[in-house]
Amino acid sequence: MRSKEISYYVTSFFTQYLNNEAGLSINTIKSYRDAFILFYKYLEESGICKISKLKMDTLNIDNVTGFLDWLEQVRDCSISSRNQRLAALKAFCVYVIRKNPEESALCQGILKIRIKKAPQKSVEYLTVNAIEYLHKMPDKHSMQGIRELAMIALMYESGCRVQELIYLRVGDIAFSSPNTLTLTGKGNKARVIPISSNAADIIKAYLNSNGICDMAHPVFVNRYDKPLSRSGVSYVLNKYGQLARKARPDLFPTKLHPHILRHSKAMHLLENGVNLIYIRDFLGHSSVTTTEIYARCNPELKRKYIEQAGSLITETVEEYSEGEKEALIDWLRKNI
Repeated sequence: MRSKEISYYVTSFFTQYLNNEAGLSINTIKSYRDAFILFYKYLEESGICKISKLKMDTLNIDNVTGFLDWLEQVRDCSISSRNQRLAALKAFCVYVIRKNPEESALCQGILKIRIKKAPQKSVEYLTVNAIEYLHKMPDKHSMQGIRELAMIALMYESGCRVQELIYLRVGDIAFSSPNTLTLTGKGNKARVIPISSNAADIIKAYLNSNGICDMAHPVFVNRYDKPLSRSGVSYVLNKYGQLARKARPDLFPTKLHPHILRHSKAMHLLENGVNLIYIRDFLGHSSVTTTEIYARCNPELKRKYIEQAGSLITETVEEYSEGEKEALIDWLRKNI
């Protein structure tokens, strides 16, 4: 087994393990693939070795560390992207160890590389007034306008990810009381999301005006009747974001990204007192800790929760000492 070269392991990793055993989503597999493409590119550009001469020991701690620094410094990738590429290489190393324990020493070096901590960014979101204004931008009397209004309305109402929007089929929408969408998220996990009758009417008007009735047909397509791409969704949203910003620069950032509608929906739910547990399920997060970022980024909400917590401690937990109360409130201040 020691004679096996890295190409053997990479081939079986992608063609057998990821597809059949691991059961990863197509998007995750594509992300892993991109990590290897970039790693090979780094090796060649840095003069370490040609792709045709790759050996298993090329995957060593020095080369991987150099690759991660190259991603940040040369390609200007974010820390998050750097960590994603490292995760792909680590997953590969775990697979190689399973296939051939003799490679353990080499792979353990990679597995010991720590992820890089990124400074926590504040969540960018639009106010309710901005969302209402954005909905007025498309011309709902034209076929293109009603299509793009439906896209914006659906993204905000459901808080869906871009990929979930792209994969959405006509049959995933239930026009009944209540109106719902079935979204398929990360890990092929499905969730049912309620939408307002107003949003449902906009989507229905779009489907009817474009003659889309096949249950298996994508809800949103391009001019060639193909599913939209991520860049296509970004283009539509940013187009109307620019129009809206010209009229109301106080309400809109310089550029709108699709995720901003998802962030906005989460923040508006939170501002209306919806429990983080329900917001977690609504957004399709695997853990409420992912959702907590919305509570942390809003100072007013943070202040309200801390005050409520202090009041609750005073009123219902009288056996706590003043020191214990302060310690608990301090913990909430740091973690909410």
